[in-house]
Amino acid sequence: MNKVAEFASVTGSTQPDRMRVGVELGGTKTIAVVGRDREIVDRIAVPTTTPAATLGAIAGGLREWRRTFQPAGMGIASFGPISLADRHGTRGEMLPNPKPGWSGADVLTPLLDAMPVPTVLHTDVTAAALAEGRYGAAQGLADFVYVTIGTGIGMGIIANGRPVSGRMHPEAGHMRIRRLSWDGFAGVCPFHGDCLEGLASGPAIAARAGVPGDMLPPDHPAWVPIADALAEAMTVLLLSLSCERIVIGGGVGLGQPHLLEMIRTQVAGKLRGYLPGIDQQTITDMIVPAALGGDAGPLGALLLADAEA
Repeated sequence: MNKVAEFASVTGSTQPDRMRVGVELGGTKTIAVVGRDREIVDRIAVPTTTPAATLGAIAGGLREWRRTFQPAGMGIASFGPISLADRHGTRGEMLPNPKPGWSGADVLTPLLDAMPVPTVLHTDVTAAALAEGRYGAAQGLADFVYVTIGTGIGMGIIANGRPVSGRMHPEAGHMRIRRLSWDGFAGVCPFHGDCLEGLASGPAIAARAGVPGDMLPPDHPAWVPIADALAEAMTVLLLSLSCERIVIGGGVGLGQPHLLEMIRTQVAGKLRGYLPGIDQQTITDMIVPAALGGDAGPLGALLLADAEA
């Protein structure tokens, strides 16, 4: 019987020479890779459309890799919210979420049917956090947060070297934050309206400005409330988690360098010198861009596979 495990550790595989498979199921694009350690031997990328079309396309590639590489394990890193444990429903079942057609979808069955090997399931942002901790912008740190800002906003929280799961998994992209008094934007989140994702994700930026963020000049006034909302969230993370670093990824997070600078400046203003030893310079060192780009999720999925293989 195939084993689908919750994350245990990423201390290295007992079979270092065996291939693994990693699947990153993202809100816009789904990527599957096969490789060992940081070496990616082959990859598949498909748009994330319907569950049947997306998972079916990936499953076809997994069947071919099973014949060719005989992988020892698989890691699945999915957008959420998703059930990581049976207490929330069937493990691998998508919980109610904003992506049309995906609530209630069974992510695991079609992938395990195609690749029946020991498998670890976690969120895409947690996988990216693990990769940034092993290979990227958070190397050597035990307590940090990976924040992706793109189609949605998600956070992977690493505490004492381990991903935080708790009752489910972090959904801090939907935190409610203090807003600028003059900002009347209603937000785009279908569940909460003006939560962080509703205020500062890619769709929120487009709704505010009428055009996508990559078409906005750095001095456009829409960036002010967007940066403020994100800075409010970063301030909450520093105060509540005492994290050593916040790593920013995602299409918006990495595609708008001026936004990172605005966030850093506003975080310093919001802290007002309260945390000892944290000033503008240390904030620059603590809130940093991701180093692995689009490979953070796939590499993290391979690390999940290492934890079980």
